[in-house]
Amino acid sequence: MNQKQKSKTTKQPPQKTEIRLSGSGGQGLILAGIILAEAAAIYDGVNAIQTQSYGPEARGGASKSEVIISTNEILYPKTTRLDYLLALNQESCDKYARDLKEKGLLIVDSGAVEHVPPVHSIRLPLVKTAREKVGRVMTTNIVSLGALVGISHIVSPKSLEKAVLSRVPKGTEQLNLKALKLGFEMAEEIRERFED
Repeated sequence: MNQKQKSKTTKQPPQKTEIRLSGSGGQGLILAGIILAEAAAIYDGVNAIQTQSYGPEARGGASKSEVIISTNEILYPKTTRLDYLLALNQESCDKYARDLKEKGLLIVDSGAVEHVPPVHSIRLPLVKTAREKVGRVMTTNIVSLGALVGISHIVSPKSLEKAVLSRVPKGTEQLNLKALKLGFEMAEEIRERFED
């Protein structure tokens, strides 16, 4: 069997990625999870499932959105060992960092999370970027998605952009595209820093 034939018959191992987006109610993390799952399932054509939970207070209480993306069938809808954790406040960082896999990555908002546990982590000015560069703090979720996808490549940037445009409120498309672009640029800067 030559190399060409062999590559056709060799199966790729199934890829499964578990992501948790966490912070305070009102930060748009449920929507961010839905957008990420749709980018994977509808536009990238792989399996994805999204679940969510929030505290009793709609705004200000704890909030989390979980997404599992897999090339195989997803048999259990909840995350168990996280590949990626986004934490937009100290409480969610403290509560969920222990759920990361050994080589999992913690992404925190540098303005809200002061104490980062001893895990592989990246600190990014997510809220500050949304507030100062986009002009709307409500776009923190989209800035965060751009950074997460730019760092992880869990979905394609084009698919994420399509999912964002299909889900954000009418009239905010350009604002959210700007937020997404800033998130991608933040990820690019991080990659360049690691390559230097």
